[in-house]
Amino acid sequence: MTNLKPSLYDYTKKELFTLIKPSFRVQQIFGWLYHNYATSYEDMNNIPKSLKEELAQKYIVDPLKIANKELSSDGTIKYLFELQDGKTMESVWLKMKETQLDSNGVVIQEAKYTICVSTQVGCKVGCTFCLTAKGGFTRNLTVGEIVAQVVALKRDNKHKHNRKINIVYMGMGEPLDNLDNLAKAIEIFKEEDGLCIGGKRQTVSTSGLSTKIDKLGEMDLGVHIAISLHAVDDKLRSELIPMNKAHNINSIIEAVKRFPIDTRKRVMFEYLVIKNKNDDIGSAKKLVKLLTDIKAKVNLIYFNPYPGTIYDRPSKDDMLSFQEYLLKHGLLCTIRDSKGIDISAACGQLKEKGKV
Repeated sequence: MTNLKPSLYDYTKKELFTLIKPSFRVQQIFGWLYHNYATSYEDMNNIPKSLKEELAQKYIVDPLKIANKELSSDGTIKYLFELQDGKTMESVWLKMKETQLDSNGVVIQEAKYTICVSTQVGCKVGCTFCLTAKGGFTRNLTVGEIVAQVVALKRDNKHKHNRKINIVYMGMGEPLDNLDNLAKAIEIFKEEDGLCIGGKRQTVSTSGLSTKIDKLGEMDLGVHIAISLHAVDDKLRSELIPMNKAHNINSIIEAVKRFPIDTRKRVMFEYLVIKNKNDDIGSAKKLVKLLTDIKAKVNLIYFNPYPGTIYDRPSKDDMLSFQEYLLKHGLLCTIRDSKGIDISAACGQLKEKGKV
């Protein structure tokens, strides 16, 4: 990591003011980065050659290179990025809603997209159902490597800087395991002169590092939080997520109760449904009881099989029965579509491909 050159995407606008003089050049460079999606200094045609040469000695522009991309039949696109040190990681472009036209064919609402962002190469958590975990943990992503994923996907999909987008930190890695870099990236995304992606459009998904949920809450970044719960008792959760031994269900629930959320919003609980493991009505009953005192929404997710896994995908009937029980007992509950499953871009399927 020590030999990686920092990227301009590593810095907030305030930091760039201390690094680049005169200050009006910062405004120009910021525009090139976040409005024009520049990939090199050559793109910045109103910046003097001397300044470009000076900056190039210290900073690269784009820390990522698209090594491969795969398009799903549902419009999902999975990107494989190569980093400066040859490591790779994946991000996903998700179409959430189609463009809506009126009777004359005029656009009344543009398509809505979400970007699934990675925070690490690999992951330390070691969830037994997740393909990312099979490769172990390599390193944290830098701030610039987190930020550049969103810029790269917007650029590649010709998505203008001022068009709204949602970010979910649900890619490779445990976001709270890279909390400082994550928090800084969140702030950079929020910059009004940049991509202007507010906290309410950013969701941090965690496997439940309860002490770091508290730390994220104290930072008061205005983001949503999603908890990868997946089980209703510590025995099963420790099988699925070994880290549960250190951060058990009760500690997570208590941390969530302390987390600052908009009073109009709900805390998302992700529940990966695995056949004959946690798909029975008994588990649904325990889940209702567990979330009694929390303004919660449960997102049921089909387990997405991959070669070598010991787990199976639940039946549609069992998913619907589980959902129906939760709804009848006052828990808001949705079943998440498995987007990009045909290109292994769905939850738990992202992995490093080795050097390309």
